[in-house]
Amino acid sequence: MRFMSTRVHGIADYVIGLLLIAAPFVFGFATGGPAQWVPTILGLVMLGSAIMTKYELGLMHVIPMPLHLTLDLISGILLLVSPWLFGFADIVFLPHVIVGIIEIGASLTTEKQPRSVTDATTRR
Repeated sequence: MRFMSTRVHGIADYVIGLLLIAAPFVFGFATGGPAQWVPTILGLVMLGSAIMTKYELGLMHVIPMPLHLTLDLISGILLLVSPWLFGFADIVFLPHVIVGIIEIGASLTTEKQPRSVTDATTRR
């Protein structure tokens, strides 16, 4: 069931993208290894895709919302499994798992199109 509006999803994209970039420093796992770089890179990707998505808070309107949601799903799964995939689960895993689950959930519950087509296409 898709109940989250694309507008709310857009706000979450910017907030979570910035959180992913800041988390290694805030939570003390900025060691220069994959525990730091996985969320940092995924945060930058999230911000970039938010800027380019065809929704209310997108600035460039290049990426269709269904593609954006697919990217979020893939990113969430990667973030969720990254502590074990890249071998840093003994250092830190909880922030990656929690945000990964949130991202997966958002990708599966967000509407596939903005409620108002003009909201997503006319704002520049």
